[in-house]
Amino acid sequence: MSTRILLADDHTLLRGLLRSELESHSDVEVVGEAEDGRKAMQLVRELVPDIVIMDIAMPNLNGMDATRQIVREFPAVKVIALSMHHNRKFVINMLNAGASGYLLKDCTSQELVEAIRTVAGGGACLAPKKVVKEVTDWIQDPQKPESLLDTLKDREREVFQLLVEGKNTKEIAIVLHLTDKAIQAIRHKIMEKLNAHSIVDLVLIALQEGIISIE
Repeated sequence: MSTRILLADDHTLLRGLLRSELESHSDVEVVGEAEDGRKAMQLVRELVPDIVIMDIAMPNLNGMDATRQIVREFPAVKVIALSMHHNRKFVINMLNAGASGYLLKDCTSQELVEAIRTVAGGGACLAPKKVVKEVTDWIQDPQKPESLLDTLKDREREVFQLLVEGKNTKEIAIVLHLTDKAIQAIRHKIMEKLNAHSIVDLVLIALQEGIISIE
């Protein structure tokens, strides 16, 4: 029986390459593709795949928040992060969100397939060594700082990302199907909780927390 895979990445070419590589293995089936975390959530609800291969830095809804929602709503659906980032914040935030694995995009297709098989069998995977080192260093850190974003609810995190992406109140209201007034109220709560006074402050926090990247 094949392991059913959903690919979530905002780069169309990469998704195509991943699909081609993965489907060359008889025990792997790609059942869908998503260009951002919001679309990934929609497809998980429709398709209920076994594993989601999740990028992190995606527009509209990042891979960390999408992973958090997926593992809460669908505990049987596993997530493997596939990212260009080995920064500790990205790795730890994804694992805290519930990801079962973390690989870098320069891994080989065989390494990805082996990770899929491991996670499908109930295991976990971290590769390469620099990712393992980040996790080990974090575990051994006696002063593990909590994420500033832990104070935000799911809807607030969604609005937070859209704000730091430069969307205005009306644009966010359209994306989230809420009123302008509701978005303004949520924005006020975000500013208050994060002790932020401007969008610039929010962008700096997003960079610090690994929600967005300048790389």
